Amino acid sequence: MSVKIGRDTVGKVGLGLMGLTWRANDTPDEQAFETIKSAVDAGCTLLNGGTFYNRPDQPLSNLKLIRRFYEKYPEYVDKTILSVKGCLTPSFAPTGTRDGVRKSAIEAAEVLKGVKKIDIFESARVDTNVPIEETIGYLAELVKEGVFNYIGLSEVNGQTVRRAHKVHPITAVEVEYSLFSREPESNGVLSACEELDIALVAYSPVSRGLLTGAITSLSDIPENDMRRNFDRFKEETLEDNLKLVEVVKRQAEKKGITPAQLAIAWVTAQSKHVVAIPGSTSKSRATENAKAAQVEFSEEELKELRTMVESFKVKENHSSIADKIEGAVGG
Repeated sequence: MSVKIGRDTVGKVGLGLMGLTWRANDTPDEQAFETIKSAVDAGCTLLNGGTFYNRPDQPLSNLKLIRRFYEKYPEYVDKTILSVKGCLTPSFAPTGTRDGVRKSAIEAAEVLKGVKKIDIFESARVDTNVPIEETIGYLAELVKEGVFNYIGLSEVNGQTVRRAHKVHPITAVEVEYSLFSREPESNGVLSACEELDIALVAYSPVSRGLLTGAITSLSDIPENDMRRNFDRFKEETLEDNLKLVEVVKRQAEKKGITPAQLAIAWVTAQSKHVVAIPGSTSKSRATENAKAAQVEFSEEELKELRTMVESFKVKENHSSIADKIEGAVGG
């Protein structure tokens, strides 16, 4: 099954590229390229990058890696849909002005050097100083100029999606969505995407690695890992949150799949408009995640999972750092 993205379609599972460059040490090109290739070959045709997915001393390194990938493997240009988030300053302040939008989008396109045209350019955050209608108008100008093909949004609610869509068709809305984080169901985003025929791009479908089952204590997370900034991984909350992980592990074992595959498949099963973009830095994990697209649930299984997760109270406050970044390390 595929998900409609504008005039194109992509697999139900894509690949988030943030973790390849926004880390203490960049993933070596050979390893990164093998990860991307294996994911795409397995049907993960939506690739998700960002202008700010980098360390401060390595500006635009994520897009530079993407360019090098397409330069080395040009046969993957037409196989993939590339989504790029931008419109953030180096201090993570949203910039929705005409100058800010143009600078971000044109700079991103120039880094790619014409090797691959950006398919979807997303405003990563809403600039509260600029009406969303104006920001979308500026993005629409760039579509007409041929800088990119489609407009996307990120970290918005359903009302903002509807306002933006009235100005210019919105192709994709990227938000966190997982068994652990189900806000798109309550803030109107999922319903707006379904009504307006917009793809909902779900980042962190395995909750930044928590739902893989690989994390059993705080010591499993490296000291310099950004996930330590999130409440769900704090020592005082992790023990409670791991109870949901145990539920996922039991259900996955019953189906003969991995916890990560169950978590990803649950997200994509919620609507035909949803595509999940787990992150990965290894070929093996990318291949494992891709197989989630083949997982099917019965109505009874979905009902059982829904009952289980809704009876579980997530321990986390939406921290300030979560407002700044997607945190897609590990999906």
